[in-house]
This record gives sequence, C-alpha cells and structure tokens, in this order.
Amino acid sequence: MCIQTTELCRKFPLATLHLHIQTPFLHTAIFKQASHLFVHLKLKKQLINMKNFLKISIRLVICLISSDLLANKPPKTQPNYGIVFPQNKINTLDISLTKTQWDSIKVDMKTKFGNDFGEGGFPNRGKIPPTPTPTPNFEDGPPMMSFGKGEPNYVQTSVKFKGKTYPKVAFRLKGNSSLMMTWGKGVYKLPFRLDFGQFETNKKKQKLYGFQELAFSPAMSDKSLIREKVTADIFREAGIPAAQTAFYKIYIDFGEGKKYCGVYTLTEVIDDTMIETQFGENSEASPAGNIYKPESNFTKFKKEQFEKKNNKKKADWADIEAFIKALNSSERTTNAARWRADLEKTFNMEHFLKYLAVNNTIVNWDSYGGMAHNFYLYNSPTQKLTWIPWDHDQALGLKMDIPPFGMRPPNGLQSKDSKIPESFKPSEGFGPPPMGGPMGRSVSLSLKDVGKSWPLLRYIADDEVYFTKYKNYVKEFTENVFTPEKMSALFDKNHQLIASAVAKEQKPFTHLTKPEDFDNELNMLKAHVVKRNAEVKDFLK
Repeated sequence: MCIQTTELCRKFPLATLHLHIQTPFLHTAIFKQASHLFVHLKLKKQLINMKNFLKISIRLVICLISSDLLANKPPKTQPNYGIVFPQNKINTLDISLTKTQWDSIKVDMKTKFGNDFGEGGFPNRGKIPPTPTPTPNFEDGPPMMSFGKGEPNYVQTSVKFKGKTYPKVAFRLKGNSSLMMTWGKGVYKLPFRLDFGQFETNKKKQKLYGFQELAFSPAMSDKSLIREKVTADIFREAGIPAAQTAFYKIYIDFGEGKKYCGVYTLTEVIDDTMIETQFGENSEASPAGNIYKPESNFTKFKKEQFEKKNNKKKADWADIEAFIKALNSSERTTNAARWRADLEKTFNMEHFLKYLAVNNTIVNWDSYGGMAHNFYLYNSPTQKLTWIPWDHDQALGLKMDIPPFGMRPPNGLQSKDSKIPESFKPSEGFGPPPMGGPMGRSVSLSLKDVGKSWPLLRYIADDEVYFTKYKNYVKEFTENVFTPEKMSALFDKNHQLIASAVAKEQKPFTHLTKPEDFDNELNMLKAHVVKRNAEVKDFLK
C-alpha cells in the first residue's frame, strides 16, 4: 500500500464506509481491491463533507492502482550461472531445425556470401556484386572487412535444455573467417547464436534461466578446444572482467535426424547479462552507460565504426568522441601530464594497461594491435570507458595454418610498406580480414613494433609513466597468475572435463583432423606458458 493510503487509514480509524461505485472501469481486479478496502475503511466519528470525501476517494484509488501495478509486475529473472555456465561439467543442448529452415539458411548464406555449403574455404567474391568503396587510407588504420553482405538471418527453431523445450527460439550462424572456413569446408560444427526473445511478442519474456542471448563457438582452429574457455578465466583471475564461458555438447537436427555436433564453448553475451553481473550496472537502480562493439583503431572518430549495443535511440557518441579527441591531442608531446589527465577523464587507462599486460603476455594476435576488433567498450558511470576483451579462440599462442610469410590484405587493401611474395596468389574470391601485419603475428611485449596506426598502443609505448605501469602489470600477472604450475592445472582440468565428449566427435561434425591432435595441443599450451615466462623475464631485465 502506498504512503498516502497508509496515512489516510491512520487518520480515519473508527468508522466504516460501504462504497458502491458504478463505473465499468472498476470491474478490474485493481478496483475490486479498492472496493474491498473502502468497505473496511474506518472513518472518524465526525462527519466529513462530500467534497473532502471525494478527494480522499480519488487519492485512494490512485494509490491502489500504482500499488497493484508494482505488486503484479513480474520480478526480473536473475541469470542462473550455476545452471547455464557450470564449471565442473558439460551441459547438453538440443536444437531442432526443419529441412525447410536448414535450406533457407543455405539460401541466405549463398546470397550473402556467394558460397554453397562445402564449396571452398572462403567466399567467392566474384559471385557477389562488389560494394563500391574508396581505397582505404592506412594512416587511419587497417579497415575492417566483412566476408559477405550482412549477418546471416535468424530462423525460428526449438531448443531443448534440462528436459524443457523452448519454442520460438531464434537461431543464426555467426562469425567472420571462422564461419566462412567452416561453411566452405562443409563442416556442420558451425558457430551460432541463440536469442530466446527475438520471436516473442514480449522480447524479454522467454529466457533460458535468466539469459536471453547466448553465443556458441566450435573452436574452429583450436585443436585443444579449450582456448576460448580458459582465456576468459585467465582474464577474470587477473582482475579483468570478461564474459563467462562453459562447455556444451551440441546436438542439431538439420531436418534429417539429430546429429552430434561435438563440444562447443558457450560465451555470455556482453550486453545481455555481463555488464550487470560484473559491473553492478545495467539495472533500473543503476542504468548502464553506452556499450559499444567497435571496429576502430582510434586514429579518428567514425560513427559507423562504433556499433551501439544499447541506448540505440539516443544518437549520442559524445563519450567516444571525447576519448578519441583526448587520445590524439597534440598535448601528448607538449604537456604529457595534462594529456594523461585529460585522457583519463574519458577512458579507464589503468584498467586498459592491466588488460594489455595480460593480452600481450598470453599472446593474442586477433585483437587490437593486430586486428581492429574483438573488444567492447563500456562507458561505466563509475569507471569511464572500460575495455572488455572478446573472442579468445586464437589466444595463447595459437599457430595459424598459413604460408610462412603470413596472409595479408588483397591488392587495394595493403599498406604501402606491405610486401607480398610474387609466388603468393590468393585463391579466387579470397579476402582475409584486415590487419596491421601478417595474420597470426602478435604485438610484442616491448610494443616497439607497433606503428602509428594503433595510437592507443603506440602512445603507451612512448609515454614513460604508462609504459612503466604496463611493465609492472606484466610482472605482476606473470608472477601471480600466468605461472606454469597454475596454467597446467587449469589446462588439465578443462581438458579432462571434455575429453570423453571430444572423443565422440566424427566427421563432418568436427574440426579435428586426427584424434591425437586434441592431446598434442594440450602439451603445446603448456610449452607455450613456459616459453612465454622466459620471454617475460628477458623483457623485464
């Protein structure tokens, strides 16, 4: 009951009034409650005039309406991490697609990417009318490049989890190079995304134990199948918020019977639940600031490079514009102290230095400094623009199966210093992602190899204060988290957890060429940690 109602009842405790209200609006449950309250409402023995009585009645009805609405508002379902993201077992998820739905996915992929399922490793650009774009200026950084014309479409499917079937779940394929390589090879272990509210009238009504969106990755190029999972664990252990992850056995019916598609890593979607649970924001009591998924290197502000994941109706990028302006201010070379102070008013630099120390130490080439993607920026009301890492399947020193000189952007998307051997001729339609150097080359610990097209890293390397802090964080992380003993225990735990499920994977529902690759890659991971610890020791001398 609202404060006004309570106060009125306190003032009129003695008499009882029976009230008959003849209006169709009062046939609802709300006004039935109001009538019942009036029946028991006690008034003082003294008479009151009708005018005062009507005032009281109106206030009571208004208060009861508001109280009823609040009382009947369904409580927000809190995400149940213990069920959806268990850390000591593998969950099972079944997805049912009709043949018509699977066929529609193949038609959509053919239209947008130019490939039939199983037809080549990358899209054949010759089959897709090219989109006219100006030759990029590499001083603005390597441009992001899509393999197709937009994201794949959602189709409506049903999902079974923990004995319950969820109808009207949106399913779509996701990813860029990983999707195209998987699609081109005809492997059914495809990366995908689920949205439990997309096809619901009330988009927030249907959730999976408090989660509306979920992303599933198949470890396309990771023979250990644990990099996505353990890298997120490592970041959080080092004090860097990162999406929760868990292992799943996925079964998909493509219209001809259920097939085992192997072990996937489920990743929490940043703008769905992660901001609220790890930052304590994005709720009614504490609204979230802007959440961006950028494809930018921050040399200049370009609105199209900063996709908004929330607050989309507000055409406001002032927070990002202020950050980029402060980062590239000429005061960096004339008054470094003021430059740092202004930059830190817009950007959580202390947090980024810690992130950078972790990311460079573990070796993660598919991130800022090599590729202008795989991170989020969250404008926390209390912590300013804060860096959130994303997509870790290439982390921990993963070696790409590429030519020794690396893969570079095709002609017209190269920097003037880019040199490609004449013997290397990309296959027809091949279009690798844009990058600052050959694919697979990570940023060095010293940052000496970073060019001016990556200003956030270049300016840290050039600034004595920031670079000293960065080195200290590298030392702290290596000594306290990234030790051979701790990493071996983490790798062993996750390897053993999924070993029996991985052993059941069969072609064409697996990315493993040979079964023994799974065990061999575990040893490679452990050797990488030992090697990296030695390199950190040399760097800190």
